[in-house]
Amino acid sequence: MNPFKLHRLCTIMTSQPGNEFETEGVLNSAVVRGPKGALYLFPRLVAKGNYSRIGIARVNFNAEGDPVGVERLGIALEPEADYEKRSNGAGGCEDPRVTYVEAVQHYIMTYTAYGPDGPRIAMAKSKDLFKWERLGLVSYLPYGEIDFNGINNKDASVFPVDIPSPHGHLSVAMLHRPLFPGTSPEETIRKSKDRKIDLHRESIWISYCNLTEGSDTTLRDAKFTSHHRLASPVAWWEELKIGAGAPPVLTKHGWMIVYHGVHELEGSTQYNPKLCYSAGVMILSEKEPQKILYRSSEPVLVPELPEETVGTIANVVFPTGTDRRDDIGQPQRIDVYYGMADDRVGVAKMNIPDLLPPGALADK
Repeated sequence: MNPFKLHRLCTIMTSQPGNEFETEGVLNSAVVRGPKGALYLFPRLVAKGNYSRIGIARVNFNAEGDPVGVERLGIALEPEADYEKRSNGAGGCEDPRVTYVEAVQHYIMTYTAYGPDGPRIAMAKSKDLFKWERLGLVSYLPYGEIDFNGINNKDASVFPVDIPSPHGHLSVAMLHRPLFPGTSPEETIRKSKDRKIDLHRESIWISYCNLTEGSDTTLRDAKFTSHHRLASPVAWWEELKIGAGAPPVLTKHGWMIVYHGVHELEGSTQYNPKLCYSAGVMILSEKEPQKILYRSSEPVLVPELPEETVGTIANVVFPTGTDRRDDIGQPQRIDVYYGMADDRVGVAKMNIPDLLPPGALADK
């Protein structure tokens, strides 16, 4: 039995009829508590031609404290910067993650800027979640022969507190998943079943940006360094790809991340690949998050509902946000918000077990 198994609550957001910003889907939403405790979603809104904006909505709860719907509040970001727009008129501010970062006293949004060079990680900051200031594209110092710059990158999120880097510097730590050529699921599915994983190019990484004086300028045009390979594909359900998911949330066991993995479905062929995106759990050391304390060998959520198996991309559950339910006096309850078939947003809940089960450290 998987102690972190998720239990579905509802489909919390779907495309609004007649809303031209949402004609091709509402998906992959960031989740964060506001300054006064309200819970906000930042969904990717996809208009005609795969033109993506980041919206903002307030979550409504029922008497039992379960999320049941949203109130749309407008647009948080839309493509304006050169690195967010493409020459054919398309563009994208996509797949955000939002965290209040104590060290810089701002909410920090990491998002995918889909511009002329492909998807890249960009950052923005806000005091109130409604007014956002762009901080530019994230860049990386070299790691030996590995250069993360100029490479497609997605699934980035930051920790809410400063973390010591491996060299002892107080830093903002970021999880990210660079997409080196040949490492997309559509490419790896065409390789031999017994292929050798390229550990440097098929992994979730953790990188650090050393903090400087002045909270207003700390992360502008941020450069990340002290890179550490955090996790590579190991289990059967992540054999084709692994990616960072929701931002880290602190539990009694350490930092929990709900991440995604991709595997091949039965009936898949080289010319008609059938992929499945599932969700799993990792627990990272609170003081040294580059150390994995627990990793689920089985997924905690797999596509089962029609809303998850049929959509813009079939068979997808894609975790992007978590909400620890301190607001109702249940800090061991974590609500997980996730994309459903690249078409809508769902929410499920889990309870943190009293003990981490033994024998489930999937990545040695």
